[in-house]
Amino acid sequence: MYQYSLASYLEVFEFSLRKSMPDTIVHKRLRNIMDTLTHNVYNYGCTGIFEKHKLLFSFQITVKIEMDRDNVKQEQLDFFIKGNIALEKSRRTKPFKWIPDEGWEDLIRLVEVEGYVFGTLLEDIERNEKLWKAWFDHDAPESQPIPMKYEESLGVFQRLMLLRCWRVDRIYRAITEYVTKAMGEKYVTPPIISFEAIFEQSTPMSPIVFILSPGSDPASDLMKLAERSGFGTNKLKFLSMGQGQEKLAMQLLDTAIARGQWLMLQNCHLLVKWLKELEKALEKVTKPHPDFRLWLTTEPTSAFPIGILQRSLKVVTEPPNGLKLNLRSTYFKIPAIALVECPHAAFPSLVFVLAFFHAVVQERRKYGKIGWNVSYDFNESDFQVCMQILNTYLTKAQENGDSKIPWGSLKYLVGEVMYGGRAIDNFDRRILNTYMDEYMGDFIFDTFQPFHFYHNEDVDYKIPEDGPRDNYMDYIEALPLANTPEVFGLHPNAEIGYYTQAARDMWLHLVELQPQTGETGGGISREDFIDKIASDVLNKLPEEFDMDKIRKKFGLEITPTTVVLMQELERFNILINRMRKSLSTLQKALAGEVGMSNELDDLARSLFNGQLPNIWRRLAPETLKTLGNWMIHFLKRLQQYNTWVNESEPTVMWLSGLHIPESYLTALVQATCRKNGWPLDKSTLYTSVTTFQNPEDVTERAHQGCFVHGLYLEGAGWNREQGLLIKQKPKQLIQNLPVLKVIPIEAHRLKLQNTLRTPVYVTSQRRNAMGVGLVFEADLFTTEHISHWVLQGVCLILNTD
Repeated sequence: MYQYSLASYLEVFEFSLRKSMPDTIVHKRLRNIMDTLTHNVYNYGCTGIFEKHKLLFSFQITVKIEMDRDNVKQEQLDFFIKGNIALEKSRRTKPFKWIPDEGWEDLIRLVEVEGYVFGTLLEDIERNEKLWKAWFDHDAPESQPIPMKYEESLGVFQRLMLLRCWRVDRIYRAITEYVTKAMGEKYVTPPIISFEAIFEQSTPMSPIVFILSPGSDPASDLMKLAERSGFGTNKLKFLSMGQGQEKLAMQLLDTAIARGQWLMLQNCHLLVKWLKELEKALEKVTKPHPDFRLWLTTEPTSAFPIGILQRSLKVVTEPPNGLKLNLRSTYFKIPAIALVECPHAAFPSLVFVLAFFHAVVQERRKYGKIGWNVSYDFNESDFQVCMQILNTYLTKAQENGDSKIPWGSLKYLVGEVMYGGRAIDNFDRRILNTYMDEYMGDFIFDTFQPFHFYHNEDVDYKIPEDGPRDNYMDYIEALPLANTPEVFGLHPNAEIGYYTQAARDMWLHLVELQPQTGETGGGISREDFIDKIASDVLNKLPEEFDMDKIRKKFGLEITPTTVVLMQELERFNILINRMRKSLSTLQKALAGEVGMSNELDDLARSLFNGQLPNIWRRLAPETLKTLGNWMIHFLKRLQQYNTWVNESEPTVMWLSGLHIPESYLTALVQATCRKNGWPLDKSTLYTSVTTFQNPEDVTERAHQGCFVHGLYLEGAGWNREQGLLIKQKPKQLIQNLPVLKVIPIEAHRLKLQNTLRTPVYVTSQRRNAMGVGLVFEADLFTTEHISHWVLQGVCLILNTD
């Protein structure tokens, strides 16, 4: 949806010429024009992009200007957004455990890139552990003095490069500070969308396109603008697009152009094919009525005609961000009379509980996969219908003289039907039901033990005193703008995870925005650099497994787990074959012996940027790793397969090394069922965490089931001595789980208490909307209430990023 044309830029340019301060001295006049133009381009761009991309846009503008001033070099920028992309890990081991593995590799690369400033950095860290550890542990290291001589010697961008190696989670904040220092605070404060300003910038020839996000609706704001501008109901026409509306839309358009009306076509993404006709109709318009304006609303879609996008003024509308703004927006839309419609005394309080729940489920989306596996579009209509359900049930209870509130029915209708009806993932539905149990019950009216959604020394989220709507509005206004993730039941570390992911996403986009030609900064051309990486990978590739030879070796005694091995090796062979062929062809293409195809171009770009090529990704297990880390994982998989083929089935299975890990666990259940004569459909898996930290500690095979390792716990910590879930340590987002024992068992014999059924996913992306990514469910012992861990989004993953 981010499409801009030269014509739209020239409009901004002319607008800036008119608005910039005049001056008789030429260079001052030019400076005024440049400053005004830069800021207007920023404002124009920000209006049409999503909130999550606004800092990326500011940073891109800043870096390009700083590179033009010779304050930043391309090599420095490449390091900042890519880090160390070498295939080989360095031989120099990190001196202290607390330094992140990836961070240490980046530090080694940083010394190579900026040797004249960071030449003695590694030695300085080794000799001054306390200084660096204190800086690393600080809540906001980006605003603290850097240890030793580096505080004085580093430039503004070099500070960013150093911070990248230590604290990825603080990069987002540090970029904000960098842009503020280089360009001024106005480049990190996006313009507030004002419909008056949008109307002022618009012309009859350029449509205004609203790009919608879940929970936003610009129609009501447009109606208010129309009334203020003297375009009452007669001059503003609405049409919601859908099948069969094409003719009517064209008629309305012709009338609006001729009579100077405003026309709003809503939900254009539902009729993308017809938009091509609209594009042609707009191209033919030469002299429209000066009052004519065309307003379009659409969800982001790649099929939207570029011609309309490039000539239009794009406006992104997003729902309010933050618990307070969300509650305020909800109460703003509740008429005062609605709270007194229901005769039941508990109704106003329960409406507030419902509004709080509605805000919480929306705000959890901000924390990515630890919030929800699938990002749901909970919206205003869900809340309105649930409020109607509350009204109906409480009125009925009041009329029947029933003093009890029908909690069971309300929890089911709100949690399972209305909000739960959107949830397509069982673990997401479990979160919704947990909120229902936590927020709904007689305990919320207990006077001896007052109910709090969450409270600490600074803030208290509770149900306000009964009274008119203004009581609730006043309470909401008194709440802080920002809130901790603990309000939603998440661990404070969720904030770190959110900012880390935001920084990684930004780097990913910046990599795509970099020039794909020229030198790499190390003096060698892009083609030579790619050729070297291709040769390195080719040298590491093993020979394919000889399947006939392996089948002969196993003979007729084939167990279910041996079948799994055969399937795994066949898949591994396909991957090796594809890698070898594609790399050889790429080398020929670079030498000019064969033509370059789209596939080879994508492979070359991925090797240059240190990313895993898509043609390999399709044939490998799901992963988020960079190319260097993926190659280490690839060779480790090869090692496990070799051990399995040449010696015996591993005593402790590394599940992450299997292409389809669930097939191995299914084979395990199958083998046990055959041995014990159990029915397969009535058997399941039970897990227990052992005290073995490393697979080497396990000396003998499990009598029944198997041992697995390489699992990481996210959302909680693990106490190895007591064998139970504990609170995460600050800044420790994932923890290596000790060796896990997986035991097949008859389902009716499995009786568990104080146990959290924990999903095991392949990567930290957890499970997608198609249900892909879940491997099995593990049982983790806990002395805390299960709801505590459910809301913290606890899960196990097979691969770190």
